[in-house]
Amino acid sequence: MGKTSVALNLALTLARQDKRVLLLDGDTDLANVSIMVGLYPRKTLASVMAGECRLEDIILETDYGLHIVPGASGVQECMDMGPAESLRVLRALYNLENRYDYVITDTAAGLQAAGLHMIAATELACMVVTPDPASLTDAFSLIKVLRRRGYNRIPSILVNMAQGASQARSVFQRLDAAAQRHLGISLHYMGGIWRDETLRQSVLNQKPVALLPVSDPSCRQFHTLADMLNVRLSQLPRRKAGIAAYWHKVSRREADVTPAPVAAPGKTAEEEIPDAKTQCLSAVSQLESVFAQAPVDPMLRYEAFTRLFALLGSALDSDAIEIVQTGLGSFPWENLDPERKNHLATHLRELADQISPPPREARKPEPASSVLREPFYDRISFGEQDRLVRVLKEQPADISLDRLLRSLSGNDQGRS
Repeated sequence: MGKTSVALNLALTLARQDKRVLLLDGDTDLANVSIMVGLYPRKTLASVMAGECRLEDIILETDYGLHIVPGASGVQECMDMGPAESLRVLRALYNLENRYDYVITDTAAGLQAAGLHMIAATELACMVVTPDPASLTDAFSLIKVLRRRGYNRIPSILVNMAQGASQARSVFQRLDAAAQRHLGISLHYMGGIWRDETLRQSVLNQKPVALLPVSDPSCRQFHTLADMLNVRLSQLPRRKAGIAAYWHKVSRREADVTPAPVAAPGKTAEEEIPDAKTQCLSAVSQLESVFAQAPVDPMLRYEAFTRLFALLGSALDSDAIEIVQTGLGSFPWENLDPERKNHLATHLRELADQISPPPREARKPEPASSVLREPFYDRISFGEQDRLVRVLKEQPADISLDRLLRSLSGNDQGRS
């Protein structure tokens, strides 16, 4: 049982509690929410965007009055539509979502742009993970990408297919520890869903466990999850805008940052000005061809890469820092001779101190006593060595150490 089954059973549980619930099937890879309840839609959101029907016409209704919108991932395609058509679809979605107490979105598991936008549009993001280490790695990568893109809310974590409460809590703590150590945030624990045969059979039979009697353990845990969800939502500030409003804002922002190309006479805009990706890849190819020629002028190489690094540093954000780190890691440092290695290492250490100076106490010089020096004979204090030997022979056996030192330095006032 995966995230789609969790989303469906949670939606059915809330609908069973007399809540108005809309489930958006936004999985771009495998849109199968409706199939899990035995419904096979003939039209999806793509049909609405094509003008073939209204949004209300594609809604599927299942047990307890749960409504499902198949193909909700098509919202991303609104970006490619004209402003009038896009606004028509988003306005219809806005009017639709205002009729419900809960709108649950089942997103894709990857890092596609549509899935990231769907997460950002929600009031609460809940990530479904399993005890599988690969699942934790994927979840951490998703959280990292969301943080880098400005997502500042704290995701909730639901541990699926756990053997029990102890394992579920342990799995969450591992992911939470990684988020605290590397991202500086603490995650929210939504709970766990236990692995059992009833859940597995429910998927095969197209009969979600949320339809079983509430006394059934498999069904009861989704009622617990619904309670956890309501507690978490009560702790969060209410969002002023819904899903449709978010998508409308994104579409306007992308339209504003995309300049309208001006075509030369006799040419289309696409022929006149290539897109940014094409220009960038073309420039890199040209640079590679130039430096493939041997020998390369050192000053030319110096100027080219200095300007590239200056361009990279013009927007020194997390992406730029990761590019620098990746670039440094790709160099074959082992091929350097020892002298160049030492020189580069010294320079990088000095650069690191400039970027992040060590604490003041860490920069104190070592005490002088810790520096070992070679022993030497101090002629200024003790004179010539033959005189020292003569004085030592003249001293009585019971002489004190202080008097002996004064004798050696010539400061013994008791002797003539």
